[in-house]
Amino acid sequence: MSDPFLRAALVLGLLSAIGPFAIDMYLPALPSIGSSLNASTGAVQASLMAFFLSLGLGQMLYGPASDMLGRKKPLYFGLAVFAVGSVGCALAPDIQTLVLWRAVQGLGACAGMVVPRAVVRDLHTGADAARLMALLSLVFSVSPILAPLFGSFLIEWSGWRAVFWAVTVAAVLAAVLLATGLPETRPAERRAESSVASAIQAYGVLLRDAHFIGLVLIGGFGISSFFAYLANSSFVLIDHYGLTPRQYSYAFAANAASFIGMSQLTGRMISRFGMVPLIRGAVIGYAAVMGLLLALNLAGFDGLFLMLGLLLAGFGFLGLVMPASAVLALDAHGEIAGTASALMGTLQFLVGAAVMALVGLFVDGTARPMVAGIAASAAITLVITLKTLKRPA
Repeated sequence: MSDPFLRAALVLGLLSAIGPFAIDMYLPALPSIGSSLNASTGAVQASLMAFFLSLGLGQMLYGPASDMLGRKKPLYFGLAVFAVGSVGCALAPDIQTLVLWRAVQGLGACAGMVVPRAVVRDLHTGADAARLMALLSLVFSVSPILAPLFGSFLIEWSGWRAVFWAVTVAAVLAAVLLATGLPETRPAERRAESSVASAIQAYGVLLRDAHFIGLVLIGGFGISSFFAYLANSSFVLIDHYGLTPRQYSYAFAANAASFIGMSQLTGRMISRFGMVPLIRGAVIGYAAVMGLLLALNLAGFDGLFLMLGLLLAGFGFLGLVMPASAVLALDAHGEIAGTASALMGTLQFLVGAAVMALVGLFVDGTARPMVAGIAASAAITLVITLKTLKRPA
């Protein structure tokens, strides 16, 4: 694996991690934000929902823009918007203002979600793309391991507003990294083929591609289980099970480490088993584990370590699904990789936001609504997988 390969993974992974870092550092602060701003659990979760909705919808703009203008200009713009939104969050006097600035922050963060996937497709396809996507995920996934822990230290030291000042600094550092470490991968002659009309046409082509939509929804409902965990885990583990913010960050990091560790096996396992068999097998394992978790919870087994252990196994299977399904979805759409990546991200984040909102309607102070949302997402992922990937491709 060449040095440019590793350098691309590092730069793209760090750019991709800016948005998730703004989520994961924020999670241990959710209960304290509610107390500080006199806001209900639902209102505090709305600030997370606003971020996710902006993160999803904004990708529809950044994807075609990256096809028309090149990959780097939209990234610079997104980082600037993200920094402005972060400062607004840090200074927010009430929960309504915080929700507004979180939406602005999400509009900036989504550039780092969509453009790096298009860069991967610019550079590689097939198993090489899967290896680069997995390496990107490795850097990207350091966020859920380190960010909650770093966030818990910041909250203890200087309060929840310090989280937003920290991600503002991260955005500035990411802009420097972008300027010095990533060449433009969309040359001018290829941009000339892209326009607003071609972007609209490309979205039409993608929406009519049932195989592409199926793969996007496999990833969408798969990651929705993690979104349900993101939105509810701090309240469940801190308020229901009595963990401190720092203990919560350790528990959250363990699940993220499982996802990361398994994702690094993706390229090797694709080479051995093939992409479609790998996705099918991993989804079956993921759905079986999450279904068992729900069954045990309904039977009255509500132990913290039982739940965390099964989540560890389930999210490990999910770590195989996400890189492989993304690569397979983009493989046939190299000339419109930015637009395809944008539609993928938008649909997946909208599905995730819908699952988060639905689970939020049933919050009762226990782990059951969260567990039910995770298991339902896994079951839907299984159904879509069996329908979309009927035969090895």
